[in-house]
Amino acid sequence: MAFRPVSDSGVYLSESVQTAAKILVVGHFAVGKTTFIGTMSEIPPLRTEEVMTRAGEDIDDLKGTRGKTTTTVAMDFGRLTLSENLVLYLFGTPGQQRFVQVWEDMSRGALGALVLVDPERLEESFPVMDLVEQYGIPYTIAVNRFDIGTHHEDTEIREALDLLPETPLVSCDARDQRSSANALIVLVRYLQSRLS
Repeated sequence: MAFRPVSDSGVYLSESVQTAAKILVVGHFAVGKTTFIGTMSEIPPLRTEEVMTRAGEDIDDLKGTRGKTTTTVAMDFGRLTLSENLVLYLFGTPGQQRFVQVWEDMSRGALGALVLVDPERLEESFPVMDLVEQYGIPYTIAVNRFDIGTHHEDTEIREALDLLPETPLVSCDARDQRSSANALIVLVRYLQSRLS
């Protein structure tokens, strides 16, 4: 499935677009939010990545992040036109707890959230899920399956995250457009079902 911008220039929206939806892409530190938005955005994504410094070594736990040298310090932003009249604005939040104030600001007006989780670090997802629930944002869990580690069944992940039966759970690879698109489709369908 290839996504193409509706407008000829690829930057400006067509005048036919009547509806815009704000979607948050959230998750713990180093789970793949920036990668996901970069994979899905039809425009060059806005990134606020900075090189990690020694000052952050005591704050950011780099265990399990293999070669991570940068981190989001404000937000990521991308756009995806779904149809002639519907566009999604994707906002990626920083994953560290010290950026919680950014969450409050970014959650305003959000229709829903895609919560990326790393199956090898599920416990790091709890504070993120608490925030999404605190702000009352409907969400879908997207298990960002890296090519390493053991495979956990969806039932195990549901149980570990204590998900309600109606909370959608989907696997994806944030580097792959097709599987990332599928995760967004699952979220959008879930949001539509809640509006019906």
